[in-house]
Formats: sequence, C-alpha cells, structure tokens
Amino acid sequence: MSGADHTAAPRTDRLRPAPRWYLRTNRWWARFLMRRRFAVVLHDVAHVPATGPVIYAANHIGVVDGPLLAIFSPRPAHALTKREMFRGPLGAFLWLSGQIPLDRERVDVRAVRLAVRALRDGQVVGIFPEGTRGDGLVSHAHYGAAYLALVTGAPVVPVAILGSREPGASGGSLPASGGTVHMVYGETLQFAPQPWPRTRVDVAAAGERLRAHLAAHVVHAQRLTGVALPGPLPAPAGPAAPPS
Repeated sequence: MSGADHTAAPRTDRLRPAPRWYLRTNRWWARFLMRRRFAVVLHDVAHVPATGPVIYAANHIGVVDGPLLAIFSPRPAHALTKREMFRGPLGAFLWLSGQIPLDRERVDVRAVRLAVRALRDGQVVGIFPEGTRGDGLVSHAHYGAAYLALVTGAPVVPVAILGSREPGASGGSLPASGGTVHMVYGETLQFAPQPWPRTRVDVAAAGERLRAHLAAHVVHAQRLTGVALPGPLPAPAGPAAPPS
C-alpha cells in the first residue's frame, strides 16, 4: 500500500481492487506466446518511474494495444478495457489479469474508482485517451487520463504504439506474422493534484494539454523508429446492392 488516502473523493476505501497476482506473475508466458507471432521492441523505457503511481497514456490503432501495454511495459498495467471484451472465459482471464472493464457509453464510475484505487496503491494504470481504435494521431481525446492525474497526482507517461495494425487492415486484425511492434515511452507529464471539486474546465484544460503532449510524442516516435501509422480504419462494408 502507498499510504494514500482512500477516503478522499472519489472514495475508494470500500472498493475491492482489481486483481494483481496474474498481472505480476504471468506476463512471461504471455510475452512468449505473442513473440511467437511478432517481435516487440521497447524504446526509452527509462522514462517510466520505477516506483509509485504511473499512468500510461497511449495512442490506439490495433486490437492488441491493450494486452501489449499490460504485458510488455516495464511495469505491469491495469489497462482500462472496453467491457464488451469481458464475456465468457476471456472476460474471467482479463479480470484475473488485472484489467478494468470500461463502459464507453457513459461515465463509468466503477471503472474510474478502480483506476483511482490502483494509483493510490502505487500501481500503474493504462488508458487510451482516443477512446477507440483509429488512426493513432491523437487528434481528439477523452479526458479520463487527465482526470486520473488530477485526482492522484500520478505522472503521465505517453506511449506511442506503432506496428500493431497493418495499413488498410481492420481494427480487429493482428499484427503481421513475423512483423515488429514498437512501443516508445516518452517524457512524463506531471499535473499537480487538485482536491475535490475538480471543475470541467480544469479537467478539459488538462485533457487538452495531455492530448497535445501525446500527439507530439507519436510524431517523435515515428521519426525515431522509421515506422508510420497505418492510417484510418477502412470504412465498413455497406449492404450488398440488390440484383439488377
């Protein structure tokens, strides 16, 4: 435990934390399985603080981005993951692996509190400010990561993920067999913790600052690795034309 005040707003002392045992002990075999299909290269991991709470804020281009963030990062992360993934055996595995189900259609109070609880305990939380898979340019962003930073004072580490989706491939596709995924960690962004109440104006201002920082880092990562983003997701196929 970090000694943080779990009774401060939002209150987290009565909340069961997301599991951590799988998150700490089972990453080695998950890395082994992934690396049988594609290589994963980490860059500038020294930017990740060795102790204390940390927020990974990453761009989002492919379906494996969440597992990559949780499994390969220098410190394991409780990644906020859309709740649709928590169905059947996969859902049980994700929860036991420390991932946090997130309802993207509304303000998910439970998910927010689970993330705050993890950070107050000195853990790492991963979040995709874009909210869903896309071109990865971070031209827009939700403010969840900024809110967590304002609540907890945790430093934000931008993460640029490149190569997790091929150009023209769908959002649910895997990286090319034998390909390489790059994960580039950037300079931390620090916000002073703000006591309750935190206004929408304050959160929005922090969110825009974080978005710009992450977007600039993605540009830097492309230059560093020589790997470009895959571009926008292909448009969904429309209904078939009726026979003439």
